[in-house]
Amino acid sequence: MLLLLPKDIPKIDEDDPKSRRAAEVIAKAKEENAKSVRAKMWAYRGVSVPINVFDFTVSRHRDGPDLFLIDRDYEGTLLGDCYGANTGIHMRSNGLVVHAACVAHARRKAEYALGNHREHATALLKCFNRLYDLEDQCRHMDWDARFAFRQEHALPVWTLLRSYLENEMSKVSTKEKIGEAKGYLLNQWDGLVKYLGDGRIPIDNNECEQLMKQVALGRKNWLFIGSVAAGYRTADLMTLCSSAIRNDLDVYAYIKDVLDTLLSGSTDYASLRPDAWAKSHPESVRHYRAEERRQRNARRDRARLDRRLSQSESE
Repeated sequence: MLLLLPKDIPKIDEDDPKSRRAAEVIAKAKEENAKSVRAKMWAYRGVSVPINVFDFTVSRHRDGPDLFLIDRDYEGTLLGDCYGANTGIHMRSNGLVVHAACVAHARRKAEYALGNHREHATALLKCFNRLYDLEDQCRHMDWDARFAFRQEHALPVWTLLRSYLENEMSKVSTKEKIGEAKGYLLNQWDGLVKYLGDGRIPIDNNECEQLMKQVALGRKNWLFIGSVAAGYRTADLMTLCSSAIRNDLDVYAYIKDVLDTLLSGSTDYASLRPDAWAKSHPESVRHYRAEERRQRNARRDRARLDRRLSQSESE
């Protein structure tokens, strides 16, 4: 999204690395007589905590995860695509943040190669389809059971996939689309199989990428962000709205109560988390949304079952 440059460089908060970095970027842009700079909105989706978080940055692209995670001493797993801001975070965080690669991105590489080498691409996609079928089966398991299920059923599929890449595809040219798919899989292998070792980690980050549609919708309506402060406020408001939706809350009721509570001087932030707030305000929970999700999942599962049956008949 475009950030219109202010007349004056924003006041710097010396204790906030993100504030210092934004001031540096804006100062450099003004020296070049630019009218605007391209800012970025990042989305984070908690797994063990049902919260969606948006973060606004005016800086180099990789600064987003670094300023949000590393500077806040986060320790855990970051699931995302193999963009440089994600893949290098393990080293930049001194090993505290582990990168898990999105399997959906790897599958797309094989899909792109269907017109280049259909035999190999089809073989790769069969493995990916099998992996996603297995995820459907363990989706409702607890974390420990999902870990055991993946070790028993998904790990052998990855072993088969690795063997196919190194043997049947040993002479594939790196200049072809199918060669790019092979190279991507082998280069990102450790990140792609990371989810096998932890039942909490999803197989892909599709649900987080869906959050960026909310950013795209806003960008289409706003066209630009008028100031750095406005970007931060936008991220905060989107965090509240998106998290309320995720927890099936009445968005207006939740945000109004949060703002009223904060304006009254309360610092009991834990009680304002959407999952905690839902327990104390059951009248504001929209239970029909859970049923809508159940129906969507049922339609998706049915479509995948039909695909599996169709493949079995063709084989």
